[in-house]
Amino acid sequence: MNRKAFGLILLGVVLAACATVEYTGRRQLSLISASQEKELGGDAYEEIRKKYPLSKNRAYQARIREVGRRIQLVAERPDFDWEFNVLEGKEINAFCLPGGKVAFWEGIMPITGDATGDAVVMGHEVAHALARHGAERMSQALGAQVIGEILAAGVGKIKPGFRDDFLKLYGAGATLGLVLPWGRAQESEADHIGLILMAKAGYDPRAAVGFWQRMSQAAKGQKPPEFLSTHPSDERRIQQIKQWLPEALQHYRGG
Repeated sequence: MNRKAFGLILLGVVLAACATVEYTGRRQLSLISASQEKELGGDAYEEIRKKYPLSKNRAYQARIREVGRRIQLVAERPDFDWEFNVLEGKEINAFCLPGGKVAFWEGIMPITGDATGDAVVMGHEVAHALARHGAERMSQALGAQVIGEILAAGVGKIKPGFRDDFLKLYGAGATLGLVLPWGRAQESEADHIGLILMAKAGYDPRAAVGFWQRMSQAAKGQKPPEFLSTHPSDERRIQQIKQWLPEALQHYRGG
């Protein structure tokens, strides 16, 4: 990479650093435009829908679409092309892609249990899209790659032939020291914002504690240690949620 290109990236970093995440106020780096992110989200959704058909469970579909409608109203993003579906499959997972495409797999529905449980997951996934975590992850990966290449070039001048080995070591260190911690921070932020969204939509945020307890039981101890994961441990997650509940309950008017 030449100096001019590197300078442009640095300029972009400086300008993007002025962005903040709604609700948490965290300063955020994003080198990907909102329109680019939305386009990527739409393309990804098309690919997923080719692989996974819609669930034939009408009760699941009705529940998710009603919860989605209510979360959509409080998210206040009319520029999103919202869509809410349940997909066939045993995966215990859900997502909201940039631009508002939301899907739950059938496998997670028994764990959410009801509309309030759905809202825990829905709020969390929509929070990822609102906070532009996808664009942030791509920007962070690009930044780490650029820094690695610059350092490797310097190492190569000092010790020719060591460049490739250095990049491998740098990649492992960046994953453990930067990428995974960034991922855990985003997951926690999505939990935080998700509690507020579900509360504003009329769902009791206290249900999040029970949901994550059920998720922990479903995992049966098969999750990796927290420092090797992009997600906080279930124990940490529940502890953090309890700390954020007083704030979320200020937005809850469900009784």
